[in-house]
Amino acid sequence: MGEHLRLSAAQLTDFAVALLGKAGMPADKAQAVATVLVDGDLMGHTTHGLQLLAPYLAEIEKGSMALEGGPEVLSSRPAAQLWDGRRLPGPWLVLQALEQAARQGRAEGTGTVVIRRSHHIGCLASYHRRAAEQGLVLLLTCSDPNTASVAPFGGLDPVFTPNPISAGFPTGGTPASIDISTSTTTNGMTGRLYQEGGKLPAAWLIDGHGQPSDDPAVLFNEPKGTILPLGGLDSGHKGYGLSLLVEALTGGLAGHGRADPRDGWGATVFLQVIDPAAFAGVDAFERQMGAVARQCRASRPVDAQRPVRLPGERGYQLAATQAETGVLLHEAILPAIRPWAEKYKVPLPHVETVPRRSAAGIGSSQRLL
Repeated sequence: MGEHLRLSAAQLTDFAVALLGKAGMPADKAQAVATVLVDGDLMGHTTHGLQLLAPYLAEIEKGSMALEGGPEVLSSRPAAQLWDGRRLPGPWLVLQALEQAARQGRAEGTGTVVIRRSHHIGCLASYHRRAAEQGLVLLLTCSDPNTASVAPFGGLDPVFTPNPISAGFPTGGTPASIDISTSTTTNGMTGRLYQEGGKLPAAWLIDGHGQPSDDPAVLFNEPKGTILPLGGLDSGHKGYGLSLLVEALTGGLAGHGRADPRDGWGATVFLQVIDPAAFAGVDAFERQMGAVARQCRASRPVDAQRPVRLPGERGYQLAATQAETGVLLHEAILPAIRPWAEKYKVPLPHVETVPRRSAAGIGSSQRLL
């Protein structure tokens, strides 16, 4: 059955900061990256948490992730900016962009920052919480023009990445955190399951001959298969359309994307903040969205054991619990980080092992994000 590892969030953050610092990342950037990665594990998004630390360290070692300086502002208006991220750490860049867009939003009602050539940006839900806690609405989406793993509806050849569309906003209670891949699953999940010899819950892939499959191996065998767009074989035209929208908001607005040569693992980012105070006001916004949230939760559940929740609600609840009891790490994470800890002589944090079944509270819907 294997084991999961329980560690305190503070321990994990300090450990990640130390490793990134030894690799040469300045302290402010290391703190931002570590915090966002640990947020991912706190909320149960285990493919977008510390699982990314070892690949990030490898990118630093290769020189594929820049460490010094800040983004270049290529275009600036009162409510909109375009940045060249210069392949700086994605979590740090997005947190900087969120601060800038929030300032614009409070002054102009809305603020938008588009980033070209960011490095990978981690778990989107981490940014949702920060905006919602300020009474702001955040729209956030990204693509990676340097790779392709998702076919357009009706096609066999990949064009897109999972291209998530996400949003976070206050409700007067637990914020909403919406994070929807425009594909049926993600590269992180299929890669993990392929390494483990596991299968997906349903036929979310097609093989190189166009046959549906639940086996991630079809993405690696020749002729290579692809991830299906959201909606799968039945209604994947919807996910296909949403993928195109993400490309327009990211690569199109950035002027940098799939028309350009590939230059490594990264992201093109669209981040928009809306301040409800510029419209009916924060109180009115929370009154309306709070009522919608209550009506959703009051909807009679199909399964009495599974009441209706808001998107992201379970992640926030899990984060609150794990902040007290410790974070349950997937068993593959520390072995991947251990060689880097040995290389940089950073002690591994103290861990408490718990039977894998004790982590059942991390639902499959969370693990598949």
